[in-house]
Amino acid sequence: MDFETISAVVFLVILAVFVYLKRKDLDTKQIVPYFLYFSMYKTKIGIELMDSAARKWKRFVQYLGYFGIVVGFLGMTFICFTLVQSLIPVITRPEEAAQGVGLVLPVKAKGIFYVPFFYWIISIFVIAIVHEFAHGLVARAHNMKVKSSGFAFLALIVPIIPAAFVEPDEKELRKRSHKEQLSVFAAGPLANIITAFVFLALAYFVMAPLANAVIEPNGVKFASYYEGSKAYPAENAGIKIGEIIQEIDNKPTPYYENMSAILKSKKPGDVITIKTDSSSYQITLEKNPENESAAFMGISHPEQSTKVKDSIKASYGEALPNFIVWVAGLFVILFILNLGIGLFNLVPIGPLDGGRMLQLPLHKYFGTEKGNKILIYVSLLFFIIIIINVGAGFGLFGLFK
Repeated sequence: MDFETISAVVFLVILAVFVYLKRKDLDTKQIVPYFLYFSMYKTKIGIELMDSAARKWKRFVQYLGYFGIVVGFLGMTFICFTLVQSLIPVITRPEEAAQGVGLVLPVKAKGIFYVPFFYWIISIFVIAIVHEFAHGLVARAHNMKVKSSGFAFLALIVPIIPAAFVEPDEKELRKRSHKEQLSVFAAGPLANIITAFVFLALAYFVMAPLANAVIEPNGVKFASYYEGSKAYPAENAGIKIGEIIQEIDNKPTPYYENMSAILKSKKPGDVITIKTDSSSYQITLEKNPENESAAFMGISHPEQSTKVKDSIKASYGEALPNFIVWVAGLFVILFILNLGIGLFNLVPIGPLDGGRMLQLPLHKYFGTEKGNKILIYVSLLFFIIIIINVGAGFGLFGLFK
């Protein structure tokens, strides 16, 4: 068991102990009684900071909230179009299609967007705090009461995913103009989207140059075997997952592009010699199951491998350069997840920010009762689309072929 996995287990144990000790203070919503539930630990953390910032930059925060309405509806249109567009290939070609949405977890498994545990837990806290603080900040800028803030936990028997929340006074919120309500709902997704591009800028302009100065490519990491009805050449030859391919037929492969170019020059039946960081192998290439004219050795999801430059290692050791690379990777993940979750929150499903935003114009143009019915149908449609996408990632539709 590696350090990341051990850390994840320890974290879940600590989380479970905390929830047990504070069980009398938790506000728990049972989704599936004693199996799937959501618990909130209410505090006043951050409310004073929201008040202070809202007083200091009141007009700016209000205008930013109004800008968020525009971004919110544009983002809602974009994410709805993307999900609908992804539906046909996900059903008809699940093996090839990219998922429109999927689970993000620190677990390597089919259908899951894997994020290393420390990246995952840091990202969750950054995303949740930025998102919820923005809701509270815009609410306070409009002099709406924020009743509480705190931590939350989504539990599947035991707590597994931590979160944060801010609780504006719902009765007061509903009495405000649609413009003010929309600005509060849109604030969270807008904050995540802005945060995403801040981390993208930091990754591109700061961390990438630093990382490139201390590391260099050293081959292509063999991440996994191709999943098919039989074993393919790489697996048959005994190449182990985690080995780094450094040469093919005495030609260096520092980058994936080098390896790909060499393989494109080969044809099925050719024998090649592969040198890795631990051994050498001779394999006979086969037909690619997705393109029979192309040579194939049976590798899936190859990853770029890097090492600390010898000159840097001699001067600074490996700890500092590796930390720089780790932070660069964290910033990229923070960009991806903030943007993805910010947009996902704009999907027009009832409890999400997008659902609450759509509800207001539906009430205005169709009346409260009819508007709520329309929202239920829209929510159900996109909930089904999301379930189909997630199910396709786990190979659900491939079972029926």
